[in-house]
Amino acid sequence: MTIALSDLNAVTQDVAQARGLPNAHYTDQDVFDQERKSVLFDNWSGVGFAKDVPNTGDANPVDFLGVPLLILRDHAGQVRVYQNTCRHRGMILLDKAANIRGTLRCPYHSWCYGLDGRLRSTPHVGGPGQNIHDDIKRDELGLIEICSYVWLGVVYVNISGTAAPFEEVHKDLMARWSMFDKPLHHGGADSSFSLEVSCNWKLAVENYCESYHLPWVHPGLNSYSRLEDHYNITKPDRYAGQGTLVYRQLAGENGSVFPDFAGLGAEWDTGAEYISVFPNVLLGAHRDHYYAILLEPLARDRTREHIEIFYATPEATSPEFAPLREKNTRQWKEVFEEDIFVVEGMQKGRHAPYFDGGKFSPVMDGPTHLFHKWVADALIRAAPQTDT
Repeated sequence: MTIALSDLNAVTQDVAQARGLPNAHYTDQDVFDQERKSVLFDNWSGVGFAKDVPNTGDANPVDFLGVPLLILRDHAGQVRVYQNTCRHRGMILLDKAANIRGTLRCPYHSWCYGLDGRLRSTPHVGGPGQNIHDDIKRDELGLIEICSYVWLGVVYVNISGTAAPFEEVHKDLMARWSMFDKPLHHGGADSSFSLEVSCNWKLAVENYCESYHLPWVHPGLNSYSRLEDHYNITKPDRYAGQGTLVYRQLAGENGSVFPDFAGLGAEWDTGAEYISVFPNVLLGAHRDHYYAILLEPLARDRTREHIEIFYATPEATSPEFAPLREKNTRQWKEVFEEDIFVVEGMQKGRHAPYFDGGKFSPVMDGPTHLFHKWVADALIRAAPQTDT
């Protein structure tokens, strides 16, 4: 199916006049494929977590919409992302997480690569016992490195290599949350979980952006963090979300609480913010912990959510705080699970032939509309010739 620019132009109007993305953007395989390139590959998408490669030589293979990637930590301690394929015959180099102590060896013909991506050895490439050949120029056959950036523990990549630098694209957000840009401490196994939902990945973003649904979908949360206690967060072409003025710090049975991040202003005593970093990363920041959700699009109607929770100090990751961490994880999992019937219900609703994208509330749906507009603008830029 070809995307019609006339439909997308209706999405880019002011929130009071705009329509949402048409049904095909949630149900059609051709549109899913177009968004794969123009929305996810042409921008900075989240694909993993730096905490999964904590040591030099640690390597973690991930698949992002069919593209095999390898996240590893090099000798300088930098996280790098390579295409997980040998330059010889395209064999997958690593199929499970490992520590590369020497070189990364292709299991097919044993071509070997350093952590810097350079091709180090090519055994028998010139015949038995001949490990070099004039036509095999090792300095030209290193691993293909993918543009990557790590911010707040999330590994972002720009597959196409055409996006502006991450620091430029997200300069405003990085400044807004600069107080959290310091070493984060993952809570361990009890602070990690995933959810698989039967919906297009965009619906998870749209739902996360707004607080409008809280009274009906999250009654427990709404009992103390009411709709009127929230505010919208919008930054055209970058991110959107919501904040609350009445965050309630979690406490244990003995009254213990997690240590706070250092240097926070007084507004964070009872404040928290929940931001969607376009296209597929959802973040939550609080005085004492932070979480990140990576949305992995598995199909046009199937998404896996990877959730990781981090804390301000090493103390919070100690056995002493294990019961409180477990309570925190359980609380957030319950909240996120409450959203499943909503996003899956919207996915089913997108098969209604006369649904026209929907009408936004100019007051309540600003962040969600901003995401729709961002997606539409990305598609318009990439395919100006599709309107007939």
